[in-house]
Amino acid sequence: MKTLKLGLIGLDTSHVEALASAFNDPGSPHAIPGARIEVAFPGGSPDFPLSIERLPRYTEKLSSHHGIRMLGSPREVAEVVDAVLLTSVDGRVHRRQFAEIAPLARPTFMDKPFATTSADARAMAALARMHDTPLFSSSNLRFAAALQAAATDVAGGAVIGADFSGPMPLQPTQPGYFWYGIHTVEMLYTVLGAGCESVRAVSTDSHEMIVGRWRGGRFGTARGNRAGNGAFTGVVHREKSDQWIDAAAGQPAHHGLALAVLAFFRTGVAPVPLEETVEIIRFIEAANESRAAGGVEVGL
Repeated sequence: MKTLKLGLIGLDTSHVEALASAFNDPGSPHAIPGARIEVAFPGGSPDFPLSIERLPRYTEKLSSHHGIRMLGSPREVAEVVDAVLLTSVDGRVHRRQFAEIAPLARPTFMDKPFATTSADARAMAALARMHDTPLFSSSNLRFAAALQAAATDVAGGAVIGADFSGPMPLQPTQPGYFWYGIHTVEMLYTVLGAGCESVRAVSTDSHEMIVGRWRGGRFGTARGNRAGNGAFTGVVHREKSDQWIDAAAGQPAHHGLALAVLAFFRTGVAPVPLEETVEIIRFIEAANESRAAGGVEVGL
């Protein structure tokens, strides 16, 4: 089977190191054969410290340790590869970067957050359809081994609700829940799927609580904390029993994501429907609106 040539756009996140280890380091315990990252565009957002301050370190490491060649623009990357990993940590730049590469129709994985406004999310989905460009986005937490096992183990009957929790630091450039809330929300959607109708969100200095109401009367919650442990955990409520999930159990989530990404690059079939990804962005946007308004119910 042909080894796919991959390109990275955005080297301002630790995720690029995990991806380079998976695809470029055969000695890694989590190595994945069948693809190699060949080129990259560093990118970076000058007004976002967690982007621009990490950029030199990851750019140097990917160049010197993994033999990845640096190029001058997103389009230059897409022109010379079979598929693209758009990993810019700043969700605000995704629409602009994707607009550069979408006409080349390369299968594209876009790291979280897909966007920081529902307008950008809808625009990128429209671009993907216009150019017939396969597009997939997800948090790596969706592919945590324990979560995937719980989502596919239906012995307890149909899902009637779910509750997830995790750390939720905030960043001014990534509005409200888009920075870390995306993780718990993605976990919620992994088991409940699309179809949320409304959302409420409330907060204190140390805690966040988001409650979504799905069609059929099901509820899902995403709890965020800035005062407790940093674990991502959850409970899936089924008709006959509940399932407890520790996202750190089993294979690392980034390994599961990398496997899903490679399968997507080969087939062009996204494991998460683009319509669901767009809904997730609107869910977070609506939760931000509710939080700002003191917890009123906001429709999706």
